[in-house]
Amino acid sequence: MVNGSQARPPVVVVTGPTATGKSALAIELAERFGGEIVNADSMQVYRYLDIGTAKPGLEERARVPHHLFDVVTPDIEYSAGRYLQDARAAAAIIHGRGAPLFLVGGTGLYIRAFLHGLVGEGGAADTALRERLEAEHARALAEGDPSRLHRRLEEEDPDSARTIHPNDVRRIVRALEILDHTGEAPSRVRARQAFDDSPYRSLHLVLDLEVEELDVRIDARCRAMVEGGLLQEVRDLVDRGYGPELRPLQAIGYRHMWPVVDGSDTLAHALAQMQRDTRRFARRQRTWLRRVPEAIWVDPRDPPGIAKRVEAFSDGVG
Repeated sequence: MVNGSQARPPVVVVTGPTATGKSALAIELAERFGGEIVNADSMQVYRYLDIGTAKPGLEERARVPHHLFDVVTPDIEYSAGRYLQDARAAAAIIHGRGAPLFLVGGTGLYIRAFLHGLVGEGGAADTALRERLEAEHARALAEGDPSRLHRRLEEEDPDSARTIHPNDVRRIVRALEILDHTGEAPSRVRARQAFDDSPYRSLHLVLDLEVEELDVRIDARCRAMVEGGLLQEVRDLVDRGYGPELRPLQAIGYRHMWPVVDGSDTLAHALAQMQRDTRRFARRQRTWLRRVPEAIWVDPRDPPGIAKRVEAFSDGVG
């Protein structure tokens, strides 16, 4: 699949909303083309978080080489910057042995970082400025005005504000940092630098289904996670010394189990809330993916058709 005449090594991205079958399809494709899989899911990098992240099992991972799973424990901060370094290091090894690379997962920031670098970051983080902004947000919350920072960003850079949810405080703060450091709107900085660091030729496949069918899949997957031992997985995390204050353990699924662990909620209610929040998350993922200009939307129920696209891409046609 790797064509030596190509200036940039090829990467096949397999992404899409949760529960669209990314892992299963990617394993089939990697087996067919003799490829290797690099994880692009921000939760699957953590050890001990298996059921709630829908991480491929050991038998599945034994079928083809998998990279960047179980990298750190839940108490270790794992940033997009570290992911960029780790994923590109894995890519260099994979491409070095002439194997196809399949980048698989639903974390859009990780995929963008891998393909194009962390563009438009406006220099190193300013800790003092970040603390002031976070303190201002805390005051705004206390005063019943949680959208204050987002409104400020909207005044300075409406384009950035449209792409950041008002509740995504981390990204709002980062955008305001860029504005402070560069004197430019973050959207303009990112647009100018968008292709400064794009070392790969990519086929960007997005798996998608009708909303109704995806909702059914999501509900079934959540139910299977609970029946498969998600509650016990969270109890095991407690036994290992990890608590709900850790950011990875505030993710969907895990945060729903904590009240069951401490006896303040029932498993049935927690499951229903988990299903609802996962459906909402899938819609946010789809919104993100609609902004990816190179995305090719495909039906996961058509593996032969998808394989033909990959084959054409590997031959330099697509």
